[in-house]
Amino acid sequence: MPLNYMANNFLFHEVSDAEREEIRKQAKSIIDSFSKKLDKVKLSGEEPMILRPQGERSEGEGKCNELDRETIFKNAPSSAGDFIVAEKGGWAE
Repeated sequence: MPLNYMANNFLFHEVSDAEREEIRKQAKSIIDSFSKKLDKVKLSGEEPMILRPQGERSEGEGKCNELDRETIFKNAPSSAGDFIVAEKGGWAE
């Protein structure tokens, strides 16, 4: 998503240092509260909660899906000839 789209979106705004610190404190409070409640949960015994007759699946001949070039290019947001044009670094700004 281009940065100018996000800036024009009413749900997006730059986060100040004070807001960032408040978000950090709220997140820590939520995690600490959850952790305390999780400590109170007692499991009965040491047995696993799900018992299965077999622990792993047996390997066999797998079927590989064929990728259709036309479908790939049809789903690409932008293409030029035989190339898919991708945004470079826009997500990192």
